[in-house]
Amino acid sequence: MPDAAALLLVFVVFPLWVLSGLADWACHRATRIDATSGLKENLAHWVLFAQAGVAVVAMALLQVNAAVLLVVAAAFVLHELTVWIELRYTVPRRQVRPFEQMVHSFQELMLLVTLLLLAVLAWDQAVALAGSGPQLPDLSLRWKAQPLPPALLLAGAGAVLLFNVLPLAQETGACLRARRRG
Repeated sequence: MPDAAALLLVFVVFPLWVLSGLADWACHRATRIDATSGLKENLAHWVLFAQAGVAVVAMALLQVNAAVLLVVAAAFVLHELTVWIELRYTVPRRQVRPFEQMVHSFQELMLLVTLLLLAVLAWDQAVALAGSGPQLPDLSLRWKAQPLPPALLLAGAGAVLLFNVLPLAQETGACLRARRRG
């Protein structure tokens, strides 16, 4: 039977993460990002998406070891820093309602939960990174020894395209049109 942590990542954390991205986009649309904080905030969303995407691609395609744990940890830290910068810009320009704040909190937790579940999956490597245990940290990036099924990867990529990339692209288009209108 597959590891419970892996099942949680694939069938709970990832789908909730994708859906939270869609919910966040709906919040931006409801508060008229195009007419308020505009393209600068939207571009920050693309940066946040890329940071989370690095973590998702690493967990989906790479053997979970110390290197992947460090990549996901770095993505988490950079994501948090970017959120802080983005909100300092956005809050004076656009109303960030309580529901959207909760969505943001959820999204941030998903990246941390991903890191923690990956640490459970590669506990010996997590311990090695902490300087304990019999192993040395494996800092090589390599493909998974047992790849995820291609159909699962395609379904995940399709969900991200449909529920995250296309809405973000719509948001970018709306912000560009608003900017041209002046």
